[in-house]
Amino acid sequence: MVEDNQPNRELLCDWLESEGFEVVYAENLEQSYAAYDTMVPHAILLDVQLGHEDGLSFARWIRHRQKLRHIPVLAVTAHAMVTDQKRVIQAGCDACISKPVDFKSLRQQLELWLNSPSPLRRIADCRR
Repeated sequence: MVEDNQPNRELLCDWLESEGFEVVYAENLEQSYAAYDTMVPHAILLDVQLGHEDGLSFARWIRHRQKLRHIPVLAVTAHAMVTDQKRVIQAGCDACISKPVDFKSLRQQLELWLNSPSPLRRIADCRR
């Protein structure tokens, strides 16, 4: 997970761990590049706005890495307008989860992408 906001990060980590996921997190792009350059996760939850940094640049970086390009990237964002959704998907994210996070929707997206036979398929379904 890449999330700069501590309360959001703690909430997501707690929920993911309660669902049985092992969570590795980064607070900014520098930490993200370092962490994901040495590991291959099953999925990435990505905050689109990391303070003054653009989280979508990380999604583009992931898509250009041979060992990571197949990893589902789920954007978690307060920007849920249709134009924002398009920008998120065009940057390389597979799905868009609106903040505040609806955990039922997040569970559905994780189940979809972690069990998907074609992880490169793109969807633009942001849910509240």
